[in-house]
Amino acid sequence: MKKAAATMEKSNSKEADGGASPSQLLDARIKELAGWRGETLAYVRTLIKQADPDVVEEVKWRKPSNSMLGVPVWEHAGIICTGETYRNYVKLTFAKGASLEDPSGLFNASLEGGTRRAIDIHEGDKIDEDAFKALIRAAVALNVSSAK
Repeated sequence: MKKAAATMEKSNSKEADGGASPSQLLDARIKELAGWRGETLAYVRTLIKQADPDVVEEVKWRKPSNSMLGVPVWEHAGIICTGETYRNYVKLTFAKGASLEDPSGLFNASLEGGTRRAIDIHEGDKIDEDAFKALIRAAVALNVSSAK
């Protein structure tokens, strides 16, 4: 329980480099992307929060090669998934995706790996909201069970 509280505090704390919280950094990233990629990232963010109201948002791996923007990360007892944006798609990489059941076939990338799985979302793609939320909940359940 203490670990979860510490994680929540970490998420809500101000960053040393400018005072923005991870959620504020993600808001800024979405705004900067604009267009369909920003809309897609905002949409999946909403679905993730609906599936797991206790999710913690982080922005990790901020470095000059990604213009210090970093990568959005959603966590609950460990990383659930990351949200990277590329020119032609938004990639949601599930840290333990290979261990998750995916009866709806949402995973369409990084299928050959032994640990991760990803969903590449291209402009105009539709997301099965119920299946996506179920996948988020399954990832959280796996993280929680692994943490015990």
